[in-house]
This record gives sequence, structure tokens and C-alpha cells, in this order.
Amino acid sequence: MEASSSGITNGKTKVFHPEGGVDLQGHQLDMQILPDGPKSDVDFSEILNAIQEMAKDVNILFDELEAVNSPCKDDDSLLHPGNLTSTSDDASRLEAGGETVPEKNKSNGLYFRDGKCRIDYILVYRKSNPQTEKREVFERNIRAEGLQMEKESSLINSDIIFVKLHAPWEVLGRYAEQMNVRMPFRRKIYYLPRRYKFMSRIDKQISRFRRWLPKKPMRLDKETLPDLEENDCYTAPFSQQRIHHFIIHNKDTFFNNATRSRIVHHILQRIKYEEGKNKIGLNRLLTNGSYEAAFPLHEGSYRSKNSIRTHGAENHRHLLYECWASWGVWYKYQPLDLVRRYFGEKIGLYFAWLGWYTGMLFPAAFIGLFVFLYGVITLDHCQVSKEVCQATDIIMCPVCDKYCPFMRLSDSCVYAKVTHLFDNGATVFFAVFMAVWATVFLEFWKRRRAVIAYDWDLIDWEEEEEEIRPQFEAKYSKKERMNPISGKPEPYQAFADKCSRLIVSASGIFFMICVVIAAVFGIVIYRVVTVSTFAAFKWALIRNNSQVATTGTAVCINFCIIMLLNVLYEKVALLLTNLEQPRTESEWENSFTLKMFLFQFVNLNSSTFYIAFFLGRFTGHPGAYLRLINRWRLEECHPSGCLIDLCMQMGIIMVLKQTWNNFMELGYPLIQNWWTRRKVRQEHGPERKISFPQWEKDYNLQPMNAYGLFDEYLEMILQFGFTTIFVAAFPLAPLLALLNNIIEIRLDAYKFVTQWRRPLASRAKDIGIWYGILEGIGILSVITNAFVIAITSDFIPRLVYAYKYGPCAGQGEAGQKCMVGYVNASLSVFRISDFENRSEPESDGSEFSGTPLKYCRYRDYRDPPHSLVPYGYTLQFWHVLAARLAFIIVFEHLVFCIKHLISYLIPDLPKDLRDRMRREKYLIQEMMYEAELERLQKERKERKKNGKAHHNEWP
Repeated sequence: MEASSSGITNGKTKVFHPEGGVDLQGHQLDMQILPDGPKSDVDFSEILNAIQEMAKDVNILFDELEAVNSPCKDDDSLLHPGNLTSTSDDASRLEAGGETVPEKNKSNGLYFRDGKCRIDYILVYRKSNPQTEKREVFERNIRAEGLQMEKESSLINSDIIFVKLHAPWEVLGRYAEQMNVRMPFRRKIYYLPRRYKFMSRIDKQISRFRRWLPKKPMRLDKETLPDLEENDCYTAPFSQQRIHHFIIHNKDTFFNNATRSRIVHHILQRIKYEEGKNKIGLNRLLTNGSYEAAFPLHEGSYRSKNSIRTHGAENHRHLLYECWASWGVWYKYQPLDLVRRYFGEKIGLYFAWLGWYTGMLFPAAFIGLFVFLYGVITLDHCQVSKEVCQATDIIMCPVCDKYCPFMRLSDSCVYAKVTHLFDNGATVFFAVFMAVWATVFLEFWKRRRAVIAYDWDLIDWEEEEEEIRPQFEAKYSKKERMNPISGKPEPYQAFADKCSRLIVSASGIFFMICVVIAAVFGIVIYRVVTVSTFAAFKWALIRNNSQVATTGTAVCINFCIIMLLNVLYEKVALLLTNLEQPRTESEWENSFTLKMFLFQFVNLNSSTFYIAFFLGRFTGHPGAYLRLINRWRLEECHPSGCLIDLCMQMGIIMVLKQTWNNFMELGYPLIQNWWTRRKVRQEHGPERKISFPQWEKDYNLQPMNAYGLFDEYLEMILQFGFTTIFVAAFPLAPLLALLNNIIEIRLDAYKFVTQWRRPLASRAKDIGIWYGILEGIGILSVITNAFVIAITSDFIPRLVYAYKYGPCAGQGEAGQKCMVGYVNASLSVFRISDFENRSEPESDGSEFSGTPLKYCRYRDYRDPPHSLVPYGYTLQFWHVLAARLAFIIVFEHLVFCIKHLISYLIPDLPKDLRDRMRREKYLIQEMMYEAELERLQKERKERKKNGKAHHNEWP
């Protein structure tokens, strides 16, 4: 039995593994086959049973043999210096035996030294790290699972060790079956529905028209992209018993690289490194510093000396760079199937959502630009701006204490014209359109996601039971209860403890929101103080535009405060999320995402809400101004209205925010990678050109963000909020978002392909909690746009004047001729002698008419000073207020009804997709039955041929 199961070859002890024989160095060996003939002494099944009994405790087995096979720490017998030209003993033996090993595989850094075993995963550690014992146990258990291992020292730092892992076919098959990895087994048969004659004629006419147009200029050439077999085949969970059903041309390429690395990562997450039920998994070793990094390899370089058009792509990474990350293809559709194959479904879904969002921005940007151009075209016919520009005899009251002078209303002619560009007759239509657009975008994204989920085999995929976070286990290891799903005892968090932690976390969130409000309050104080300062400035340009200068500087300061508070919010969100002690990683991620979005959203939009709904609303009137701390007079709107301030706020924040984000996304990793290359050149000299293996090139790249795709999603969701929430005040927001997203897609693609290590390919069915946040933003946008139109803009006061007080009152008309006299009707009269002492201006206004002014005008609906109730509200004020409230109610109910009707009429699954899914289910059952029947008939024929047929066999 000893002679049959083990032996000493070349000084190495061989130990059989139940799946196929693995020696202690991790090299796969062939099973020794017993000679044919009668087995009188020992049966082969008894040998296997004996070996399985011996291997029940793999750790003990390896501990006993460690003195023979691991003479030094961290198994340095596997360690080779970083030399790409060196080959292993196995490779030399294969070549001597007549088998040639591809030299290209040896030199490209993607294979073991034998040139045959592809590297599926890389672990990195330092020799000087004290966690040696944990790594030894972990790596012994890795080899016990059947994974093959090689070690390589770094070319530039001998302290850094790279552990290369390879999963043989047997291991891949075993774990693919456990993980229910879906693999292709039969080509798809597409079912074309019957077309009506009328539709066929229309298609013919359209095809004739298309002959005169370029043939699909936005699509990539099919000859450039590879034939991804799994997209054109029916798939089923892999099964070793039914392996003959699957399309296997080559076992080495049957599982693609992303799937191989995902399987290896799944194995590493379930391997022990110490005794104890919680001492398990690669993530814990990365957390405690045993390993520095763990990542799958990129598929070679993303650049090539040869053109992709003449010589083709070197690898999928090179193809992604040329067809996706290159700036020359900015107008092309994304190769989502290739992105999914290389980076996994989770990242593929992000880029699919980003591409869909960018595509849906085209109609919104076009309508917004049309609204802006409509304002430009109708500018010369606008009666309100005409009256403002011609009002040279109307003198406006000062907008601040003492230093602000009297001014003619005609001085704000430019601002009145700019306001009309954004606040015109098409603004209400655009607000309704954007509210409906947000609903259509989300509903059609659900349909698009369903199609992607079908094409990527995610329809029936369910997330497996997640592991408990180590922090949760350490905190609640003393209390356990039975898990109703797995039936195993697990740590338990009491309800009272959970509630108390949630209350503390909610209090922290409330406190941070109060910090944001305090920052906005500081900006308000800055605005009311600096208005007087700029009004007394020496430069006439700034003195005459004191309000614009105040708004511009306040927005820039606000942006700096936003960026500083973002750093603080991340730390506070981490602290509060860890304080809550979420049970699993997905719960932790959802809690952290919600907090960060809430913080960032309030931080980014709080000042915008102040300008839209509070600026100039509670200032009082001349002679009775409301003041902060009984000292500073609250800021008033510009004589042309408050909308110009809101437009400036949104425009500056959007442009600065997006520019900063794009710089940080691409500039930071570029600088980091450049600095790493610079240090290498300084250490080894610029004249020496080092050819790094692929694992070392990837190690020198930047790791993916610790929070995954959080930053990418957060940036786009905040932009979506800017695009929808205050779009009535800034119709060009969708256009700015569209231009940014066209750049954003290529920036993110370039970053993923060239600047980051290859992330682990993970699966996901949708975009997660972000969809719920998008729905919440869509609801909020309806409310805010209703208030912006009703309160911030002058749409309602103009409408009331046209139908009630203008020349066309009672006639049911609202044209430009009906707006004659609106400016005069919207201004109230104030007696200058009624000014408070601290508000009285230094100038008496004699520069306008040669004599001191007795009266000035201000924006409000109040009675004149000589009336029975001086400065009381007029009837027109109450009419405007009632119209504003009525408009808010009607607008919200109308838009919400339209939104719900659209969401009801648009099904989540397209009809053709539902039919394809049903047909595929039917065809799969038929094909599986036919394949099984064919196999049974083949076995029956073989039995008949061998004379072993029975009368009772089926069929």
C-alpha cells in the first residue's frame, strides 16, 4: 500500500490528493495507475479510502511533513529570484522530454516558469513582516485545496515577495459546480416574431433612407471585437456529471480569466490560517497585515507597437484601451460585453448605467438648450426687460446700509436680460418635462437592466449568504443564536444594543447636518457684510456691481468649504457606520453609502436652497429691515430678481465640482504612478531599462478605491440631483452634465484599464441602493421645481398681472402687450425720510435730478407711505400669494399623476425579452432532455456491443 500511494522521486515526497495528486511544492502529478489484472491483495478503492482517512486533518499532515519539505520560513524552497529568463526544473524536464514550452508564455509574466500554468491570482507580502506563521499555515492549506503555487521576489526590492497562484482544471470544475457558475452549452436559436405587412413596408422605406447615411457610425466594428461565445449560447450551472453537455474546445480557456480569478478568490476566502472558527479568509489576512496586496493580473500591456487595425489586438486589455478607453472613440457605444468579461458584472453594470444616463441626457440637454435659445430669440420682444432698460426715471432704494448708493432701475438692464434667458415662457414646460424625464429615465433603465441581466445570465442569480464581518464577530462572539438559513450558530446583536447604536448614529448625522447649516449661516453673514464693503470699494467696476461680486466670491468660498467638509464627512461616516456594527459587508456598504450621500447632498445643496427659497424673502422693507443679531441687515435680491443669483450658484458649483472631480479621478493616480516610476529610475539609473514581469507592473499601479465604485456612483448621483432639482432655474444644467459625462466615461475607462490594478470580477444584478436614492431625488425634484417656479421666478406675479391687473385684465389674454406697466406695478414707494439712522445712505441722491430725493422704489407689494396703513400689504400681494400656493399644489399633483401613469404604462420587462425568456426555458428543457436521451442511447449501444445488455434497461 505504501508503494502504491507514495514514493520518493528526486528527493521530493509525493502525497496523493483525492482530486488528482499534488506534491508539497504545489505541482500537479499524475495518478499512478495500477496494472490491469485481478486485484487479489488490495483494491484501488481501499487505497483511496485509506488516503482520505489519512487526509482528514490536512493541517496536521502538513505539519508533520514540514521538516522534510519546508526547510525555511514561508516555504522559501518555492522562492525564486525575480528573473524572467530562469525556468523551473519541471519546465526543463518537459523540454528534455520533447515537449516544447511556448517561449512567449515564459516571458510575458502571465504564466508560471513552465510556461503552461496561467497565473490566476497574486498575493504580495514582505519578508520582514512578523506574521510568518499565519502565512505558512494559510499557504499550506492553499496547496491542500489543490491550488498550485510559485513564489518570486521583486526585481527592485528583495523584501517584497509575490505568490503566484494557479487553479488546475479539477479545482476549477469542483468549485465552479459549488458556486453555480453558468457556462455555455448550446448556441442560441433566435426566434423572429411575425411582422405585419405594414411594418415590413416601413422597414423597407427606412432601409432605403439609411443607404444615404453612414452605416452605424457610433457602433464598433464587429471585426475588431472578439466573438464572446457565452453571449451567443444558452448557459446552465456547470456540472461535472453533465460535462459532455457544455461546449469545451479547450480546457485552458473554457473558464475565462475573470471567472478563474473569482473562483480562486472564493477559495482563498474559505481557507484557515489559524485554529478557530473565525480564523479564516484572505480578507482578514489583508486586514491584519499578513499580506500587503491581493489582485488578479491584467492580461498584458495595454499598448502595442503594431496597429490594431493591421495586426489585431494583443489581448483584451489592449482591445479595451483602443476601443473603449481611447479618446478617439468618444462617440462610440461602449463594448459592454467585453467590459463585463474583463472586469465582471458589477463594474459592467456601472458603465452600462453611466452610458444609459448619458444617452438619456441628450433629449434633456436639447430641450434645455432650446429653452435657453428661446429666451435669446424672444429677448428683444420681452416687455419686462424693455421696461427695465427704459426706466431711467425710476430710482431704486439702496440694497445695503450707508455705503450702497441709490441707483437707477435701468442700470440693471443687463441682469434683466440675462434673467429672461432662464426665466421665460418655456421654463414651466421644461420643469414638467424634466420631472417626466426623470421618471422615464428610471423606468427605461429598469427595462435596460432586465435586458442586460438576461444577456449576462443574472436573471436567476442570487447573492450567496454573506460572511459575517470580523468586527461584528469580535464584538458579539459571546452571544450566539441559530441562523435560520444555514442552521449554524452565529454571533447575535441584541435589539436594545442595535437601537441604542442607531440612535447615537442618527444623532451624529443630525449634528453634522447642523454643522452644514452653520457653514451656510457663515456664508450668509459673509454676504451681508461684504455687500457694504464692495459698495465702498475704490474700483468703480466692483463698486457698481457689488451684489454680483458678493455672490461670486461667496460661491467660491462655499465651494472651498464644501470640499473641506467632504474630507470630514468621510471620516465621520466611517466612524458612525462602524459604531452601528453592521452584520455583513453589504449592510455596512449600504449604511455607509446612505450617510455619505446624505452628508454630501446637504453639503452641496444647502447654500443653493438658501438662495432659491430664503434670499430676499424675509428682509422686511425700508425703514423696518430684519437684522441678524440686531446688527447685520439681511441681503436683498437684485432689482432684476433673485434668479440670477441662483443661476450663478448652480453654474459655478457644477463647473468647479465636475472639473475638480475629473482632476482627482485621473490626475491623482497619474501622479502616483509617475512618482513610483521616478523612484525606480532613481534607484536603478535612467540608462538601465528594466523589463518588469506583469505581476510587478500591476503591483506598482494604484489599487482600486477601498469603497469600490462608491465614489463613481456618488459623483454621478449628485450630478443627477443638480440636473433635476433646480433645473427650472438653470436649463443648461443637462447640457453641462452631458458634456461632463462624455468625458467621464472615457476618464473612468482610462483609469480602470491603465492606472488601476485589475479589480476582482464580482457579480451584481443591479446598481443596488443607488436606485432608491435616484427615485428619492426624482420625487424631490418635482417639489423643488414647483417652489422655484412659484417663489423664486417671476412667472406667477407676471401671470397674475396679465390676467388681473394689466391692460388685458378680464379678456383672457396673456401676450406681451398685456405686460405693459408690469415693472411699475411690481415696485412699491418708500419715503426717504423714514429711513432708520443706521440705514440712511451717505448720498442724498442729488446726483440724479440736482435736488435731494424724496422717494425711492423697492421690490414688493406694499401700500405707499401716505396711506391709512403705511407700508402694509396690498391686495395684489395676496392675489400673488394665493396664485403661488395654487400653482404649487396643481403642479405637484399633475406631475406626480403623470409620473405614476408613465411608470404604470411602461412594463419592467420588454415583451420581446419576456418571450425570449420563455422560449429559452422551453428550449433548454428540450435540449437537456435530448442530450440526456442521446447519452443513454449511446451507452445502450456500447453495452450491446460489449454483450452487457439487460432486458430491463431503459430506454
